[in-house]
Amino acid sequence: MAARAPGWLTARPIAHRGLHDRSRGIIENMPSAIDAAIAGNFAIEVDLQPTADNEAMVHHDYALGRLTQGTGELLSLTAAQLKQVGFKHTAERMMTLGDLCARVAGRVPLVLEVKSRFDGSRTLVRRMAEVLTSYSGPVAAMSFDPDQVMALRDLMPGLPRGIVAERRYTEGEWTRLPPEKTREMTGLRHAFRTQPHFVSYRVDDLPSPAPWIARNIFGCALITWTVRTPEQRARSTRYADQMTFEGFIPE
Repeated sequence: MAARAPGWLTARPIAHRGLHDRSRGIIENMPSAIDAAIAGNFAIEVDLQPTADNEAMVHHDYALGRLTQGTGELLSLTAAQLKQVGFKHTAERMMTLGDLCARVAGRVPLVLEVKSRFDGSRTLVRRMAEVLTSYSGPVAAMSFDPDQVMALRDLMPGLPRGIVAERRYTEGEWTRLPPEKTREMTGLRHAFRTQPHFVSYRVDDLPSPAPWIARNIFGCALITWTVRTPEQRARSTRYADQMTFEGFIPE
């Protein structure tokens, strides 16, 4: 595996999709959630999706509808079209990665999750590489998809990279993947290929052998997702280096 991630990655708790709070009209991955995290001096985790015109948009879902007005796959719409999409609980609009970088301006670390359709496309990582060339703030990137982590390794070898993981890939969206894909993901079997600097692991799956080996034998930083309860926070503190949190303000 690669060298350990830089200290800034684990120095402060990481706000999951920004410091959002729907009751206050602060929606995940939106500008106000970014501003709130900066005000709290928390690192920020956001999701990136590709568009029809190869832009990187800050949004978690593959399709419109859960948080937004309208319908349609993000990949079928241009960045300009997505910037016009209305949200159900805020007047704010979707950001590009460039918008995000300009807003954060290096004040806190960014942790970018590369959302993947597991189709081998490197379009999103290529666009990330273009944008991040002119960004000097602390930033790391990660993905569930080992092929995307490999793309990060190839296209941005100097960028701290991580794998998002859990113990089992047997339910939900994972059942749609070919068995060889989920087999490689299970137990971090891909690690000698992807060479991650850190692992972002499902907190409820700790302790687990693979992240323990990554952390204690190979020196990877270990962060958790997504911490929402006191029990999860205690588990993260015991077994990991830092947490990705939501729904409360860490002291």
